[in-house]
Amino acid sequence: MNEGKSVFTQVTSFIPRQIFQRLVKKYKGDYRVREFNCTNQLKYMLFGQLTACKSLRDICLCLSAHQDILYGLGITTSVNESSLSRANENRDYHIYEGLGLALIKIVRPLYSKMRLDYIAP
Repeated sequence: MNEGKSVFTQVTSFIPRQIFQRLVKKYKGDYRVREFNCTNQLKYMLFGQLTACKSLRDICLCLSAHQDILYGLGITTSVNESSLSRANENRDYHIYEGLGLALIKIVRPLYSKMRLDYIAP
């Protein structure tokens, strides 16, 4: 039995929730939405990234295959492909762009003194 947090839960714990909610409110990401909000969309897409899914269909199949462990990951239900596709198409990308920039702003001072060597291929 796993006694610690899952990798997915550890990754999502780094997301600044207040900043994300401010961005969602600013760009009206949850306007006229009942259940499939921006937070759920972010979790589904992060799940797809961490499990190396190559398409929305892969994400949905992987979520439905792991239905019994989703609650422990903070995901309440699986989603169908068309809902995820519509959300990706209709929601403002500035929400997630702003989140990415906020995360970069948090991480940049941590690595400011580290020398990164780039080796050309």
